[in-house]
Amino acid sequence: MGLMYSDNNCMKATAVEFHQRFWIIMAIYILGFWAPWDAVLHLDGTGPNAHVWGQLAVLLSRGGAMSIGAAFNLVLAAGIVCAGVGAWLRTWGSAYLGVGVMRDVAMRSDGVVADGPYRYMRNPLYVGSWAMTLALALLMPPSGAIFSTVALIFFQVRLIFGEEAFLTEKLGAAYTEYCARVPRIVPALRARAAGSGAKPRWGRAALAEIMKWGVTVSYAVLGWRYDARLLMQCVLVWLGVTLVVRGFAKSS
Repeated sequence: MGLMYSDNNCMKATAVEFHQRFWIIMAIYILGFWAPWDAVLHLDGTGPNAHVWGQLAVLLSRGGAMSIGAAFNLVLAAGIVCAGVGAWLRTWGSAYLGVGVMRDVAMRSDGVVADGPYRYMRNPLYVGSWAMTLALALLMPPSGAIFSTVALIFFQVRLIFGEEAFLTEKLGAAYTEYCARVPRIVPALRARAAGSGAKPRWGRAALAEIMKWGVTVSYAVLGWRYDARLLMQCVLVWLGVTLVVRGFAKSS
């Protein structure tokens, strides 16, 4: 089951939000890591383990169910899985949707995409983003993690409703029938739509999602040092790489 469709205009993203969606999402992440409100409200702890990763590990180790080291490893493993799932879903979806469509600043109605992950769910890119957000939230202070997770999901749900209204108006019955068969968020266990035989463009898709793969590899390779600051630096490096790739793609 997915989110129920809503005709309420307040739940539909505006054209400006869609146009600026990349930068809005970046702002949400920055606020999540920064958590400027904590200077006044003092919601988060202090010290080297004041991030969600450390706090969850402490909670899991209480009562002697597992050692603190095992708890850190368990939370890290969950983060690697979330990052990997997010990177894969976004790459899989981008390979079939097309990087040009994904990065377009305006909504497009080139036809119903019903290949790859779109045979199982209508919004693999957004679901992938949510999985990646859970991984990144491990490095944030608790209040920042809650803020970024809730804010990102709320904003992207608005994008979903806005896109669905636009595609319904432009594509009509073809898109309505597709929506009736394929779940919005939770993937079906079996394909619900017949593919058109479109070929995925894996290389361009992987390059477009290079930050997600970089974060996944960084967690898997460097996470065992238990240094959240080092992983945060890796996230910044991969963000920089993404900006360079985006700039190159626009100029080419």
